[in-house]
Amino acid sequence: MADVVEEAKEKSVDKASKLSPRLIHEVIRRDGEEELKRPFHSLFWSGLAAGILISFSITGKAMLRTYLPDTDWRPLVDNFGYSFGFLLVILGRMQLFTENTIMTVLPVVAKPSRKSAIKLARLWGLVLVANVIGCFIAAITIAHAGVLPDNLLPAFDALARHAMEIPAAEGFARAIPAGILIAALVWMLPQAEGSSFWVITLFTWLIGVCGFTHIVAGSVEMAWMLVTGQTGIAHALGSFFFPVLAGNVVGGTLIFTFLTWAQVHQEIPQRDGEPD
Repeated sequence: MADVVEEAKEKSVDKASKLSPRLIHEVIRRDGEEELKRPFHSLFWSGLAAGILISFSITGKAMLRTYLPDTDWRPLVDNFGYSFGFLLVILGRMQLFTENTIMTVLPVVAKPSRKSAIKLARLWGLVLVANVIGCFIAAITIAHAGVLPDNLLPAFDALARHAMEIPAAEGFARAIPAGILIAALVWMLPQAEGSSFWVITLFTWLIGVCGFTHIVAGSVEMAWMLVTGQTGIAHALGSFFFPVLAGNVVGGTLIFTFLTWAQVHQEIPQRDGEPD
């Protein structure tokens, strides 16, 4: 009887204990390994769906901006709309490029090899292309299919124009904290359990309210400007796409991922005997 009570206590302690950084790293590393092994078509269609659904971040923000009064506090509220698309994509377990700046990098950092680097490059390229295609599908549909009420379009257009007016250097700088926050969000989700909804909402709200730049959500705005003829491809790529992409990678991979790796790498057993 005493053994049963002690076992029950031990289970209760285990359940109440917080995950250590090493265990969080292991959870994300294993998820990353699974993602690196997924077939081409699965990654593409998941990335395409994520690109389409992330458009609800811009749509949600435009909706709240349209119906809220024009006051100093309006950005604090309308940026909750920015969380809509991220909730759909992240809780739906779809492929979002910025999540992969940490999730699929950790297996490569833990066991670097030419084969794993090629797998990472393949996944990054495929997911990014699929995300952008999805963004263009969403932008074309909104622009030409009449899916949004006419009264929401001015706010949607204003958000897109504002995103494209940010200078390249500023867009790069603003993308770094966005990359850090998305990577931090991924790092926190294994510990979040039932509070995942609120973690995603608050972190992505912070990205929106601070005016940080996100390559996939911003690509919906870029696509809108292109399909409505308000900007050219050279300006869209040079002033927005490449600077923001670089900033997200710097924030998510070079800063956050390697900082987390630095704090746990001495606690992780070597995996030299494991196959690639």
